[in-house]
Amino acid sequence: MVHIIENFNQIAHNYKAMFCDLWGCLHNGKESFKEGLEALYHFRNSGGIVILLTNAPRPGEVVIEFIKKLGITIDHYDEIITSGDAAQFSLASGDFGQNIYHIGPQRDLCFFNLHKFTHDHSLINLVSISEASSIVCTGLFNDQTEDPSDYQNIINLGIQNKLPLLCANPDIQVDYGHQRLWCAGAIADNYSKAGGESVYFGKPHKPIYDLAMSKLYDIDSSISKSEIICIGDGILTDISGGISNNLDTLFVTGGLSSKDVGIIKESRIPNEKKLKEFLSRFKLTPTASIGYFQ
Repeated sequence: MVHIIENFNQIAHNYKAMFCDLWGCLHNGKESFKEGLEALYHFRNSGGIVILLTNAPRPGEVVIEFIKKLGITIDHYDEIITSGDAAQFSLASGDFGQNIYHIGPQRDLCFFNLHKFTHDHSLINLVSISEASSIVCTGLFNDQTEDPSDYQNIINLGIQNKLPLLCANPDIQVDYGHQRLWCAGAIADNYSKAGGESVYFGKPHKPIYDLAMSKLYDIDSSISKSEIICIGDGILTDISGGISNNLDTLFVTGGLSSKDVGIIKESRIPNEKKLKEFLSRFKLTPTASIGYFQ
């Protein structure tokens, strides 16, 4: 049974907290979505707790400054947790060694600032792949011009040297405005398929949900899992992750999957037949589906 709603208010009364995705639900990298922000604002004003849960590879404090420029402020959420936060914690613990080969753009170098975990600023050395103990992938070097196939030589060298790959963003793709870009998850997926070891920390994997639950219980320890809903447009990240962690889910179909589910522009809801076919392909059943988070 596919449960399609038009507005989050139809089910909001069932929940005391939400784990809400950012990219694709609340913004597209260039501008925020007014209706989504209003939904967060009303939910919080009604006593609900909003934790933003994103697969951004950068630390939460960096993402906060980015979304603030898009008009997403502390009026809209209580906490923000990024896959970068969860991955940083593991990196700081020494699980991946000290000599790291970084795959990703210059803007992601803040990922290696581990000051909140340790005062040892020499903990991590960024080195060539031949000198590395591990690979950290935060994205493509240039997601505007490259695709995952450009990384085959690096993948081969990493596997040859038996290097684990820490993936700080499990997303495969993301929509930047009207342009679809590749993410770190695509490289990590190719690394695994080629026989390498990829280690993930964002959605749909357990560490980021454990961190989210811990932050939520710091705010209100009385909330049960049945009173939490996960909201997102990634079927294999947001929805799969929520379901595997025994949480209710709201699938925002107007994001990454809009073409697959045939969004009806007039009503802004998905085509029911296409949505059923799409969900059956992945063998996943969200608690509810919506065209756009509003």
